[in-house]
Amino acid sequence: MASVRRASSRRVLERALTRLWFETEPGPGARALLALLAPLECIVRWHARRQRARIEALGAPRVPVIVIGNLVAGGAGKTPLVAALAKALATQGHRPGLLVRGHGRTGSGAVLVQADTPIAVAGDEALVLARRTGLPVAVGSDRGAALALLLTTHPELDVVLSDDGLQHERLARSVELVVFDQRGVGNGRLLPAGPLREPAAHAMRMDALVISGDGPAPLVHPRIFRAGVRQLGFSRVDESVRALPAAELARRPEARAGIVAFAGIANPERFFAMLAGLGIDATPLELGDHEAMDRDELKQLAAGLILMTEKDAVKCRSFADHRCWFLEIEAIPEPALIDWLEESIHG
Repeated sequence: MASVRRASSRRVLERALTRLWFETEPGPGARALLALLAPLECIVRWHARRQRARIEALGAPRVPVIVIGNLVAGGAGKTPLVAALAKALATQGHRPGLLVRGHGRTGSGAVLVQADTPIAVAGDEALVLARRTGLPVAVGSDRGAALALLLTTHPELDVVLSDDGLQHERLARSVELVVFDQRGVGNGRLLPAGPLREPAAHAMRMDALVISGDGPAPLVHPRIFRAGVRQLGFSRVDESVRALPAAELARRPEARAGIVAFAGIANPERFFAMLAGLGIDATPLELGDHEAMDRDELKQLAAGLILMTEKDAVKCRSFADHRCWFLEIEAIPEPALIDWLEESIHG
């Protein structure tokens, strides 16, 4: 399968960067490469400082805007956390809307996204949020323009949550939440020598850290919250079956023909570890971050069951067959985080 090999080649590069950024004791070759990358890191540091100054000079937004982002390149569980926070605020009587950049979409202009918006228009994260929450969602590479569209179309909104956008210079914000997973800050260096998009010291100028999972907080900060992850079960991509327990999925007759699991996310190992923890013995197939499986590749996979993440599911929903299932998960933010956000919004 040629296109799967292309995905594997991309993933090889991502793996190499992961080793470079997160190895505790880099070898001589890695140290030499880091030294060569130091001048580019200096440029990124200079740009990040100017970027942060511009963001802090922005005026107040029309309604409270909560940015949930990360300092580390790649995913850290932001999208499930955004969905959980939005639903929690809605339960408290707020009328939230959502902003997303729209990775993988064909255009760059601001558009509104609904549950049936084509993936090419919405991008994977926006479509997941629209389907998961049922709330108004706007997508656009210019978050300021997307915010304006969202508020013009939905003037009833009283709070907006942005899935990432922490480094976006045109998005005024009221609260900044920085999300970390178990990887922490890696070697603590800036791109491309390390995983950081801006200096770790900038986190002290942000409102709070949110640690996704059980790992330690990678930075000292006066306000740290935690968010767990709960597996809800496996749903067929066509949604004819919802939230099937892992044990029941493993007992299905088609599982005897083998199980393949693929993930086009920044940290696919986390998904595969979840499956193993649920007792699912699957052959893993790693795609690049935001990379999609196409119709022919999916058809050629020799397996009785094909498992994927929810982000992967929205990208192949139009052609997925009966073998395709995705693992539904939800973030569980600690109550103190919801209470603090409530105070911040009213304040």
